[in-house]
Amino acid sequence: MSGQPDDVMRAVEATLFASEEPLSIDALARHLGDMEKPAVRDALEALAEHYAPRGVQLVERGKRWHFETAPDLAHILRREREQVRRLSRAATEVLAIVAYHEPVSRAEIEAIRGVQTAKGTLDVLLEAGWIKLAGRREVPGRPIIYATTPDFLDHFGLSSRKDLPGMDELRAAGLLDPVDDVFQALMGDDEDPDVDASEEAEVGDSLPNDQENATDTNV
Repeated sequence: MSGQPDDVMRAVEATLFASEEPLSIDALARHLGDMEKPAVRDALEALAEHYAPRGVQLVERGKRWHFETAPDLAHILRREREQVRRLSRAATEVLAIVAYHEPVSRAEIEAIRGVQTAKGTLDVLLEAGWIKLAGRREVPGRPIIYATTPDFLDHFGLSSRKDLPGMDELRAAGLLDPVDDVFQALMGDDEDPDVDASEEAEVGDSLPNDQENATDTNV
């Protein structure tokens, strides 16, 4: 952003700063009196460039924009007592399948995993806010289908699902099978892959990397 910011940039900046949740371009345009969307996008891109080297950054996650702490400064603001989320190996597999195949039904998840998926596994992911109900498949029985959420993108630092590792990247890393290794590639975890599956992994900056046969007994 060269020189003084114009009125559109200042209005967009103030709106995002005051908002309690990320906003899409459509929402920003409506809030700013039905402003033209190209003008809003230009302002967002200019602001993102301006904030890129600063302590807070303007980022887009799932087509919604918000300010967040620069990744290299996150440790400064981290609370000493963090909320710990726990995922079983089954929940990790299901989350990976939804991310790569959405929208996907429970039956389709089970077909990919090769085992039945307990309802509690999906409930854990729904409660965490990482997957959502995305309607029903227009087939006999009209099964519910699931998709990832903006919170999923935000937690794992993805602008969109296009940022998930591609087949070539996964194949080069030797992480195509089992599915929890695929998701491990996304997280960049360096833990020993031979962890006993009876121990649940803590979900903070990484997800579990267990290597036992898939079961769905622990959620």
